[in-house]
Amino acid sequence: MKSAPRGTATSAVEVANVSPHGFWLLIGSEELFVPFDKFPWFRDASIDELTRVELPAPHHLRWPALDIDLAVESIRHPERFPLVSRPGT
Repeated sequence: MKSAPRGTATSAVEVANVSPHGFWLLIGSEELFVPFDKFPWFRDASIDELTRVELPAPHHLRWPALDIDLAVESIRHPERFPLVSRPGT
């Protein structure tokens, strides 16, 4: 008996876990932590808003419900991308 061929992946990015300190993103085979102290826009987001993340380009993430766009590189190296605005400003 042969198995059916695998289907294509439905999501190139997903939220793997959420903690009081941040959340983990799986982007392909890479796992990245998004700490709330470095990315305060996510602190008050609901689980539903956090998990509705899109990868419109290989190095670009978008959360439509939160109107947030981030470069993947800014999560890998937040020190290279100083926080220049605060939530609600």
